[in-house]
Amino acid sequence: MWFFSGANKLEKDIDTLLEKIKESAFIFSKGIECYLKKDEECFFSSLEKVKNLESDVDNLRRNIEQELYKRSLIPDHRGDVLGLLETLDDIIDTAESTLKSFETEIPEVPENWHPDFLKLTENSRDAAIACVNAASAFFNAVFEVKSYLNRVYYFEKEADRISREVKRKIFQSNLKQSRKIHLRYFALSIETMSDKAEAVADRLAIYTIKREL
Repeated sequence: MWFFSGANKLEKDIDTLLEKIKESAFIFSKGIECYLKKDEECFFSSLEKVKNLESDVDNLRRNIEQELYKRSLIPDHRGDVLGLLETLDDIIDTAESTLKSFETEIPEVPENWHPDFLKLTENSRDAAIACVNAASAFFNAVFEVKSYLNRVYYFEKEADRISREVKRKIFQSNLKQSRKIHLRYFALSIETMSDKAEAVADRLAIYTIKREL
């Protein structure tokens, strides 16, 4: 890593943190799929895995922060790195909170809308994965950042488009208004992961320019 030459543990911790966030995005997607299939064992397993990953990421982020200050590393870029890690943490927080909402509120998603909810989930997941790849490139191969950021923005736009279509179908249906609002909330909740990825991508775009100056 260009930031941390010689700081092997710090490099390893950041790589591990990024891999855990990426893993959480895959498990988030699997959890939604299992929920729609009414596979409770798979769904609760996914939720538990994401909870554990979220706890691991929090601990790693704290360790990285302490190491940066303790060893007085990269004082000119420390704020950027810590800000980046905090916004990346929002992705896994969203994965956990969304799955928890499914567990708690048990929304009834009509079967004919399952493909739409799955497409929305997949695009939110893919935005998050592209975002983590961009962050990894920022530390390891900065020339690759832009291509990953383009993927983040593409998948975020797709998630936004699909979410609008889902909401339109919901409110044009004959369901009770209360159920329409409930399903709209879950479409929005799933879409939020792509919004968090976009927020990280915006930061990365600025940090990459700063690095090149």
